[in-house]
Amino acid sequence: MELGIYTFADLPVDSSTGKYGSAHQRLQDLIEEIVLADEVGLDVFALGEHHRPEYAVSSPAVVLAGAAVKTKQIKLSSSVTVLSSDDPVRVFQDFSTLDLLSNGRAEIMVGRGSFIESFPLFGYNLKDYDELFSEKLALLLKLNSSEVLSWTGKFRPSFQGLGVYPRPLQTELPIWIAVGGTQSSVVRAAQLGVPMAIAIIGGSPAQFAPLTKLYRDISKASGHDPSKVQLSINSHAFIADSAPDAANIFYPGYSRSMNKLGRERGWAPFNRNQFDQSISKHSALLVGSPQQVIDKILYEHELFGHTRFLAQMDVGGVPHKDLMRSIELLGTAVAPVVRKELNKNL
Repeated sequence: MELGIYTFADLPVDSSTGKYGSAHQRLQDLIEEIVLADEVGLDVFALGEHHRPEYAVSSPAVVLAGAAVKTKQIKLSSSVTVLSSDDPVRVFQDFSTLDLLSNGRAEIMVGRGSFIESFPLFGYNLKDYDELFSEKLALLLKLNSSEVLSWTGKFRPSFQGLGVYPRPLQTELPIWIAVGGTQSSVVRAAQLGVPMAIAIIGGSPAQFAPLTKLYRDISKASGHDPSKVQLSINSHAFIADSAPDAANIFYPGYSRSMNKLGRERGWAPFNRNQFDQSISKHSALLVGSPQQVIDKILYEHELFGHTRFLAQMDVGGVPHKDLMRSIELLGTAVAPVVRKELNKNL
């Protein structure tokens, strides 16, 4: 199993003023975090795209390019690229460039987006939400497999017999589809034979097991090799030297973020009792000591048989020094044990 990090580069909040911290400093810290993840042997670092004041990254490929020249082995991915409101040609060119800078370590994770700010920002209509994604995904996949192509679609100007450059160092860029739990999204990824990432950020992980089975069943029925199926589980996670430390460090930013989102979407307020339930053995959050996180990753692997796990550690703006320790523990204390345990079963 590959293990890694994904982040939206949440900005810290000054508790005395309620104002967000500096995007400049957050990006400096982020590069340090990616470098550390590489140094401790993690497999993947992924950046999400947002267009909101509480996040520092709106262009993952740009930040990943900065990290590419400072790292050696770690794969560099988006998580996600909001393809519905972007141009697939530019997305492909950006990540091909990243692939060249990183000596073949670039990936793309695409999704429809859980926030909607990018649609009016770039002139798209939300009523076309799903149709935009379907068409643009088709073009991105075609760009990945063909150097010269023609394209006719509804949402992007057509072109005939044009080459798209630069080409990546890899034969093709790995392109993942990120889903939030809808069957139609799972079926689409399976029929296309594209690696799939499921975001599990609440409830019981066991509830998602039918979706992973559906993905494998549809993939096989569509003629794709079952041995090549790739599945990532992406979850909120945080590790400290002790379970109480992990919970106490992670909770303030997490609750602030969940309550802000809740106010926007009409959810009930989130409190510490709910948080404590969410970090229990069979719940969604992987927050605790290294051993607790090891146990939970292995438990989820029994449910899903996934090939990748990505941890989102900085929900709500966790302090940089605490993030660095969490990344270190994931790489040095958690990952080796998880890999050893799973290798026993090969």
